[in-house]
Amino acid sequence: MPKLKTNRGAAKRFRKTASGRFKCAHSHRRHILTKKSTKRKRHLRSPSQLHAADVRSAARLLPYS
Repeated sequence: MPKLKTNRGAAKRFRKTASGRFKCAHSHRRHILTKKSTKRKRHLRSPSQLHAADVRSAARLLPYS
């Protein structure tokens, strides 16, 4: 059986946690930050967890994570 290729786009976006879930960054924090409140930007800083419906897809894209 050949080695499986990791999807490099997914590898840059998701990390697997110790419990087997995937953490990812929030969206809406790249540009046009002046109109967003400090509280909103602060909450976007902390990592988010991938939705349960998307975990299977992420696991397929990252076979060795």
